[in-house]
Formats: sequence, structure tokens, C-alpha cells
Amino acid sequence: MRKLIANEWMTLDGVVHAPGYAVEDTSGGFRQGGWHLQYFDDLARTWVVEGYGAAGGFVFGRRTYELLASYWPNAPEEEEAVAGPLNTLPKYVASRTLNEPLEWSGSSLLGDDIPKAVAALKQEDGRDLHVVGSSDLMQTLVEHDLVDEFRLMIDPVVVGGGKRVFRDDGVLRSLRLVEGQTTTTGAFLATYAMKEK
Repeated sequence: MRKLIANEWMTLDGVVHAPGYAVEDTSGGFRQGGWHLQYFDDLARTWVVEGYGAAGGFVFGRRTYELLASYWPNAPEEEEAVAGPLNTLPKYVASRTLNEPLEWSGSSLLGDDIPKAVAALKQEDGRDLHVVGSSDLMQTLVEHDLVDEFRLMIDPVVVGGGKRVFRDDGVLRSLRLVEGQTTTTGAFLATYAMKEK
């Protein structure tokens, strides 16, 4: 059995919406895109590379999949540390609109029952599965208690609204800090494990 690990770049107010660049995702009128990259330093880069390198496969929502698939297959050689795992490991995609075969090598659809499909993947042998971004999918996975760990880069910025991983659902979920370190930019790299209920 393997774990499902969520990898998220998050603001202090819990937003994961459009971290990379201004027009990455303007849905809902979001105007704060691109808030994240200024907080990267060498420690954060190493943390991301090590996380991706330890993965046995990736789980994506459709929007994140399409965004990554448009870049990483043709990424420059100096980005091989991230591109390598993303391009060579299995990629499982939650989508109601995409059809197989998917263009990015090693990609397949999860099917109609996403929680059931992800639970089945977790039962397989091998290295842990990593979810990257994919806020809508993450909400579903959290709701079904499928996430074992959260690897969060929490940036010292508040954007005032946008997509979040955790819904306002009134459910208490306890976490345990496994590891934490602060970057030179003031971001916090945290790994939290879900506590047993």
C-alpha cells in the first residue's frame, strides 16, 4: 500500500489559486495570479525536486494536467530534475471532458468514480503517489479521506480569496507536523500527516 501526498503552494490565507503567473487561472475573477514564484529560493527548489523525485506517480485534475502537459514535455535541459519524473512516471488524470489516449506520455484517465479509482491506486505496491495543484480534485480527495500527507509551501502573502484545498465544510481534520523549515524568503515548507481518527 502506498500513500497519497498532496503538494501545494499556498498563501497564508489558504489559497492555492494560480500561483505561477498572472493569467494562469482567472476563473471567478481571480486577479492575484503569480503570487508564488517570488518566494522560491534554493531550499524551496531542492524541496520540490526531492519531492518529485521520490514520487511513484502523479495524480492531476484536468486543468493542472493541461497546464503541465503544455510545458514539461519540452522543458529545457536545465529543468530535467523536475521534468524527468513528470515526463517518465505514470500520470493519472481526473477529467469528465478529456478522452484517451492522452497526449502526454504515460497519462491515463481515472474514470468516472475518482475516489474509488484513487483508493485502488493506493492499494498497489510501489512508491507514493503525489497530487500537484488540482484544487477541485484535492477537495474531493480530502472529503473522502484519501490524502495521507500534505507537503505545503506556505508563502507569507494574503490574496483575499480564490480556490482553496480545504472546503468550509465544518469537518475537523487533525494533522501532525512531520517536518518544517523556513526559506530565506519567509515561506514555510511543511509536511503534515493526517492523524488517525
